[in-house]
Amino acid sequence: MKIKRDLEAIVRQIASQYRVVTITGPRQSGKTTLCRMAFPDMAYASLENPDVLDLATEDPVSFLKQYRSAGVILDEIQNAPELLSYIQGIVDEDDLPGQFVLTGSHQFSLMEGISQSLAGRTALIRLLPFSISEANQIRKLEDADEYIFNGFYPGVWDRSLNPVHYYRDYFETYVQRDVRQMIQIKDLRVFRNFVRLCAGRVGQIFNASEIANNLGVSSHTVKAWVSVLEASYIVYLMEPFSSNIGKRLIKSPKLYFYDVGFASYLLGFSACDQIFADRMKGPLFENLVVMELLKIRYNANQDNNLYFYRDRQQHEVDVMLKQGGRYDCVEIKSSATFRKDFLKGITVVNQLLPDLVKDSYLVYSGEMTSAVKNTRLVNYREIRPIFGGAKPFLNGLLMFFC
Repeated sequence: MKIKRDLEAIVRQIASQYRVVTITGPRQSGKTTLCRMAFPDMAYASLENPDVLDLATEDPVSFLKQYRSAGVILDEIQNAPELLSYIQGIVDEDDLPGQFVLTGSHQFSLMEGISQSLAGRTALIRLLPFSISEANQIRKLEDADEYIFNGFYPGVWDRSLNPVHYYRDYFETYVQRDVRQMIQIKDLRVFRNFVRLCAGRVGQIFNASEIANNLGVSSHTVKAWVSVLEASYIVYLMEPFSSNIGKRLIKSPKLYFYDVGFASYLLGFSACDQIFADRMKGPLFENLVVMELLKIRYNANQDNNLYFYRDRQQHEVDVMLKQGGRYDCVEIKSSATFRKDFLKGITVVNQLLPDLVKDSYLVYSGEMTSAVKNTRLVNYREIRPIFGGAKPFLNGLLMFFC
């Protein structure tokens, strides 16, 4: 079942104004389906196909010439980065919008090629796996544990695949293909253990030295590996809030996975009911909500505005959403029952930063939606109307490289 993605209308609108549109995101997040639904009359060529790739790399001029009349979707463009220079020549000669729609899964290789060849010529859009509202077009799940276990990759939802089998295959394919392409790793077993250790640190401050000690490798190696996970949309590092009280603030980022179902698999959950009483339920629920907030931004073509607050006195707020020069505080709890101590971090930050805090929210599993001490209680399924209220705009993620 192919569902309507939130980005579809925005992608079409952008393609009506820009010569090249580049859509990046994790493998199997639905980039190809989105493009083919948004542009049903446009030609399509997959650079994952060896025969197509051979044609594109051996004779790029002839390869691109066949698509000059109606435009083309070029899937996984990072496999043929040399095409970008030829695309530059074509769009410089002909200023018509919507000539090329490019997709890619590797941020490092893709962005390097774009910055060299398509500076100022392309719009960049990020597509992550389904949001809760998109997944619910297929079916609505009973509770947060089910969303955590299933994750949000389209294959799990529209083909009703077993999440454990799906993420196992995804992991092995990713390690064998993408990791080998991006870096040379002598011992893939150690790298697999590294990814699993990261899953066990969801919602925590990323500490390269600690992970390095557990693996018996250098902290430099760990930092290089986490960069690979970032570049291939496996992990997301949330940056810390900073201000003029910077000396008391934690400076390292917090670690999350772009898909909570993948993190759940890496932690060894083989059934949904195993999550309920596990110590990782809270961090995984936090991961679920953080990614939902990020998807709301990206699906409205807006920049990432997520930060976190933590100081050396252990005061913390899970998410600080930047709204102009001020911030919304968002605390995340997996509990379905509200407790007053949930608001401790928000209360402290309001006192420390009275001029910077705009609104405060508690996102949890409960159904009560009233306000408590100026903090609004929000069910995790209902955050989109609150945090996604701003209209999408064209310049949010239109990244130009100079």
